[in-house]
Amino acid sequence: MGEVFGGKTEAVLSICIPTYNFGAFIGETLESIACQDLSGAEIVILDSASTDDTPAVVAGFTSRLPNLRYIRADRKNGIDRDMARVVEEARGEYVWLFSADDIMRPGAVAAVARELSPDIDVVLCSHTICDREMRFLFDYPVLRAPSGAVFDLGSAGSRHDYFARAANTEAFFSFMSGVIVKRETWRSVPLNEMFVGSCWAHVARLFEVIVRYGLRVRYIGGPLLDKRGDNDSFAAASTAERWCLSIAGYSDIVAASFGAHSIEALHVRRVLRVEFPLMSFVSLRYISVRLGVPQETALVDDLCLRLHGPARGNWRWLIYRAFALIPADFLKGLGRMLDATGTKGILRWLMQRLT
Repeated sequence: MGEVFGGKTEAVLSICIPTYNFGAFIGETLESIACQDLSGAEIVILDSASTDDTPAVVAGFTSRLPNLRYIRADRKNGIDRDMARVVEEARGEYVWLFSADDIMRPGAVAAVARELSPDIDVVLCSHTICDREMRFLFDYPVLRAPSGAVFDLGSAGSRHDYFARAANTEAFFSFMSGVIVKRETWRSVPLNEMFVGSCWAHVARLFEVIVRYGLRVRYIGGPLLDKRGDNDSFAAASTAERWCLSIAGYSDIVAASFGAHSIEALHVRRVLRVEFPLMSFVSLRYISVRLGVPQETALVDDLCLRLHGPARGNWRWLIYRAFALIPADFLKGLGRMLDATGTKGILRWLMQRLT
């Protein structure tokens, strides 16, 4: 491990970028940051021993970003430890955790700076969703609240209101690039080793802050960045395993923080059901059966039971089980027919047998 290059600065805001093998993208990210008003800001990059051209790409920005510090670890440590480490390396009063493949919109840093104040622990911002080539797809709101709204999550009433307004898990700090946090608040609790490896240790940390000390959150409704899609750095070996990170991970964290049957847990399950609707499980199960991967099928069943099972509403689980009873050979045959004839051919085939 060693600091390869970088200047020194007194900063109000540290833009902290943990990265691993994102050399193909980090240049575009840094380009978007270089266009910002960076007075009172620094950029801290923690490279988790990338094996690609990340160091060379970052080095190309040193003349344009004199307040950039690049730190290279001697081994890959995983996103949970990298996020914890990069915040420790920061010198700013506030830290903007930022992904090495997302793009800041013009004026984003200035917009964040206007929202920082001593009584605010976290500034949460929304973003757009783009494809891998950064073509705009749609806006992605986080919270059903007006821009500038402040919530005191140390108060049960305000916290329950906030959780009820959540449109997705990003309201619960899942999206790294959407979170600007006071460094003193972050450091008020240690990294919880229980959640290292979950990809959500930062969420567990902020939930623990809520429980211990309270957390004041300000929401910025207008998008400040563009998120690159189809480039999930949390991706596991399979789709079901990636879903498990979110469904099991968030369920475990909220249960540990507030209780499995708490109002907070209810709303976490609600937004997870929005992000992973019932029919997406049906579709994923069909694919796993068709591919003949029984362990994948079993995991899909378990995740669907956890999220949509009897305790969540019997009708959802009954629908899923009805699809699950369709014989595997029939599903495989249906898939082969779909490949051969397309959707219209399937519909014609069904109509011929129904008439």
